[in-house]
Amino acid sequence: MVKISGVADSLSQFGDDFRHRLFTASELEYADSGSGVCAERLAARFAAKEAVIKALNLANAGVNFRDIEVVKLDSGACELVIHGRVAELIGQLNIVQMAVSLSHDGDYAGAFVTVLCKAPASGE
Repeated sequence: MVKISGVADSLSQFGDDFRHRLFTASELEYADSGSGVCAERLAARFAAKEAVIKALNLANAGVNFRDIEVVKLDSGACELVIHGRVAELIGQLNIVQMAVSLSHDGDYAGAFVTVLCKAPASGE
């Protein structure tokens, strides 16, 4: 869960430094494409990035938030695209699929990430 007004405050206070430290160019393009919903869209994406880090136990791995990207599909659904160090780290985890769901309500945005892993081979 991320407070949307907190993201709006950070956007006002830190501007492009905040935006480019946490979000990919395509995430920023999407967030800026709607009228008055930039903070809401970025808050949901930040929540998704945090959910991925928590689901994969990467909190102490020193990952870059831009290595986790939320892409809006034509269907309206979102998917995760993983880059860089995060891709290297999860390549060792036998992950078959990751799914993300974003939600907004009032001053909060949330995300839920489901990770499906391949069962270990017998004897492991």
